[in-house]
Amino acid sequence: MGSGAFTLVLALALVACVTPEERKCLLSGSWRSDTGCRMVVSFLSKDGSFSGSYLPGPAAGGSEILTSPLEGTQQDAGLVPQPTFSFTVRWQLRDSETARTTAFLGQCYVGTNGEETLHTLWLLREAANSPDEDWKATRIGTSVFTRIK
Repeated sequence: MGSGAFTLVLALALVACVTPEERKCLLSGSWRSDTGCRMVVSFLSKDGSFSGSYLPGPAAGGSEILTSPLEGTQQDAGLVPQPTFSFTVRWQLRDSETARTTAFLGQCYVGTNGEETLHTLWLLREAANSPDEDWKATRIGTSVFTRIK
């Protein structure tokens, strides 16, 4: 067996020995949600804090929303292979009269095929003009993100 073939067999054997529980889920990188939103986690620090950008998909209202900053934190991936996390998005809108913020809570999972997914619950808050309109200012939903390769 040639050295290239031996290396391939050895690599496959090592991958097969790693259980899904041992695979680490990392938030850094590019992600796409089930609704077409795109998220990039560009900086993940040692203490678990991260930052990046978020661009909503077509279902979010067209071109009125610009790429927006996100900031968050996750559990120590060194201690927990499938960490929980949270982040907020402060929406950058063309219409500066409207204020929106979304808070996401979720967990990063590694499937048996090694694919990472982020399962999230989100709360979107828009500014209300008065306490009488407060009832309609918050929406709730879920999103699943997959890594963009």
